[in-house]
Amino acid sequence: MPPLSPIPTFRQGMMLNSSALDTSLLDCTVAEVRGNAESWSATSLSERIALLERLMPRIVGSAAAMAAAGARAKGYGPDSPWAAEDWAGAPWALVQNVSACLHVLRRIAAGKDPVEAGAVHVRDGRTRVDVFPATGWDTLLLNGFTARVWMRAGTTAQQVRDRAAGEYRGRPGRPAVALVLGAGNVAAITALDILHKLYAEGQVVVAKMNPVNAYLRPHFEDVFAEFVARGWVRFIDGGAAEGGYLAAHEGVDAIHVTGSDRTHDAIVWGTDEQAGERRRDDRPLIAKPFTSELGGVSPCIVTPGHWSAADFRFQAEHIVTSKMNNSGHNCIASQILVLPRRWDGTERLLEEIRRVLRALPPRTDYYPGAAQRLGAVLEAHPQAESHGDGDCRILVPDIIDHDDMLITGEVFGSALGVVRLPGDTPAEFLRHAVDFANDELPGTLGATLIVHPRTEKAHREAVRTAVADLRYGTLGVNCWSGVGFLLGFTPWGAHPGHTRQDIGSGIGFVHNAFMLEDIEKTVLRAPFTPAPRGLVTGDPSLSPRPSYFVTNRTALTTVERLTRFTAAPRLMKLPALFASALRG
Repeated sequence: MPPLSPIPTFRQGMMLNSSALDTSLLDCTVAEVRGNAESWSATSLSERIALLERLMPRIVGSAAAMAAAGARAKGYGPDSPWAAEDWAGAPWALVQNVSACLHVLRRIAAGKDPVEAGAVHVRDGRTRVDVFPATGWDTLLLNGFTARVWMRAGTTAQQVRDRAAGEYRGRPGRPAVALVLGAGNVAAITALDILHKLYAEGQVVVAKMNPVNAYLRPHFEDVFAEFVARGWVRFIDGGAAEGGYLAAHEGVDAIHVTGSDRTHDAIVWGTDEQAGERRRDDRPLIAKPFTSELGGVSPCIVTPGHWSAADFRFQAEHIVTSKMNNSGHNCIASQILVLPRRWDGTERLLEEIRRVLRALPPRTDYYPGAAQRLGAVLEAHPQAESHGDGDCRILVPDIIDHDDMLITGEVFGSALGVVRLPGDTPAEFLRHAVDFANDELPGTLGATLIVHPRTEKAHREAVRTAVADLRYGTLGVNCWSGVGFLLGFTPWGAHPGHTRQDIGSGIGFVHNAFMLEDIEKTVLRAPFTPAPRGLVTGDPSLSPRPSYFVTNRTALTTVERLTRFTAAPRLMKLPALFASALRG
């Protein structure tokens, strides 16, 4: 990355017609942030910690208004049961990620290694790092949830320990300006990407809000008030023209985008007649460092086993949550449910899924273009079922053609397709399911694998092989992989191997509190059943029905209380938090 220098006059080239765009504000914003990049690089570790400690109460102070703004934008009130996701996906995600960052920075400030030596271990020739639970509060609040980061092949345990948190251990980045192109769906995405650029990479930030959720800008400016006042962060509104201009701006050193592969390709290769030729010849319009998180078609794989009636009900709620959170407007939403063709539980599980879909309160698919995309799904699938008001909550119960639109492209809405695969045993089915997910579905961001504890115990090698072979940046075992987006300690990004010519689900990892390098993927695990039924299934934990489940009856109250607790943990807050969680 080049050192900072005065900003040359920008020349438009092929990306957009600059005569149609007033660029003066954009130029001034980049110049101002660039002028303060060195001061951020010179900010001491103790002051960076203090800034986060002062930021935390600002999140709590803005939390209710931020969540209410998200609810209104999606078409329901702040007291709606759906509003729990606006608390979880904005203020709680923010305080959880700030808390994770503070945990690691405080370790470094105390003279400790960022990662405890005992958390790094080698198994089957691969180095892995236990990243969650990282604190006693984690163990208490998400009992039974664990996360382990798998490092790339050939990475040693010593290299993991030596390379972690290089920004604070002798390998700081040069002063630089990062452009964050925000996503329009989950509220916290833009803010979390800003935190990553500031604290993991040492870069100051120009953040362009997505027009869909530009209403969040005043809330973010309030949360980041100190960073804005010192010129380390600036927010800009606008659409593709503003984003394209800033991406190509010579005063911007690096780019991070959350969106689609089309957004990436338009920026890197352009949209004119020569775009395909540039891509083929690897002649990008923009060659500066570019990281991205771009979604894909995420599978949820259900391993056959002997389930109770309660297991079918709970896992149906789990699967519907992984689809219906945020009306399916998530890059990590389950889009393809992979079921065993010969399992006697397949139809029973689908019937429970239908029941859950029908029982959910009404809501709209708010994201632009959703009605057209869902309409195309219905047109292509005469057998599709709708389980809600209007043509929403679509279930396509048996997809046979692997060129089906639900398999080949992301719908970004409330449509779930079912693919049935052969296999007379769990091992045979898992081999087919892994090959299908890896070879047929586009994208490598996240996948979910559901397996009964007794089935895993009886077929341990088959499950172990499936976990190792699935090529996804986050794999959730009995846990929706989207949970990895929230925890802060769990790196978030696509499985490595994509290139700018074949961008897939993107390049790089964010939300990486331990600032690990050489990451391959994160494997999350959660209890197969909530307490106390885990005592029966052989998967005991203290966790009740998760508060992020769309069926949780007290989710709104629980997540509000969890947000305030995470920001400032106090024993006296626990009884009310637990009372709400247990009623969910």
